[in-house]
Amino acid sequence: MRSRLGRFSDLLVLLVVWGGLILLFGRLSSGFLSTATLGAVANRIPALLLTATGMTLLMVTGGIDLSVGSVLGLCGAVVGVAMVDFGWSLTGAILLSILLGSFVGGVNGLVSVKLRLPSFIVSLGMLEIARGLAFLTTHSQTKYIGAAVEGIGTAIHGWVVSPAFVVALAAVAAGQAMLSYTVLGRYLIAVGANQEAASLSGVPVDRTRLWAHAILGGLTGFAAVINCSRLGSADPNAGVGFELSVIAAVVVGGTSLLGGRGSVVKSLLGVLIVATLEAGLVQIGATEPLKRVVTGAVIVVAVFADTWRRRA
Repeated sequence: MRSRLGRFSDLLVLLVVWGGLILLFGRLSSGFLSTATLGAVANRIPALLLTATGMTLLMVTGGIDLSVGSVLGLCGAVVGVAMVDFGWSLTGAILLSILLGSFVGGVNGLVSVKLRLPSFIVSLGMLEIARGLAFLTTHSQTKYIGAAVEGIGTAIHGWVVSPAFVVALAAVAAGQAMLSYTVLGRYLIAVGANQEAASLSGVPVDRTRLWAHAILGGLTGFAAVINCSRLGSADPNAGVGFELSVIAAVVVGGTSLLGGRGSVVKSLLGVLIVATLEAGLVQIGATEPLKRVVTGAVIVVAVFADTWRRRA
């Protein structure tokens, strides 16, 4: 009963924070509460939401991936080259991007698991490798794809949201269902809570961690296509700093950096909070450096809150 009340109170707090941000920026900027602004926010968050879903599953195991921004840039670059230079269809490019993302995520997991290295160190190296490969793939040029990819990120006729937003919500529902009701979900939580105890209980620890990395990579690959659809192009610089927004959203949503606890639904609220904060700062004319300062501060505050909850 207490556990259920605790989960409900966490959701309530997140909803209050989100609502407070909307009201705050609505007061500070007369255009913030317009349909156009809210629709633009809704259609900017699918890539963030997809990646945050995968990051939640990985962080529940006690891992983290700092390379998702660069992997998004690499997968987007491959999508651009495949569609522009080789005439691939959108469907084929989506599958290619998902497979590439899963492969890169799997490599991160394999190196971390087999060499017993911290995942943040491995992914930090991959951050540079993937970014370099993105530039090599496109020859440091932006690939303009145009209408062939833009439909995914364009609002459905008569609706405010895009197909990408619907897909992202479906991913959240699937991720939460997997975490709550499947064997793999129980394994993810067990590994994060106590890896040694999980191993002694028969949980395939290494395989579980590999799955978490690969799933995150695949979702990041799909997010790359959505990012291309929003821009109408593939830019090798895409995703710079993206990992900070993803981690901030997941941590704000209550997923512990130490593993063993997390919720994809709460990460959804974390994404809404971070996206609203970023959009609001843009509306009031905040500079890019200031936005980075605020994002970093949000992460620190969220980690402090997580530590306080653990000690309470």
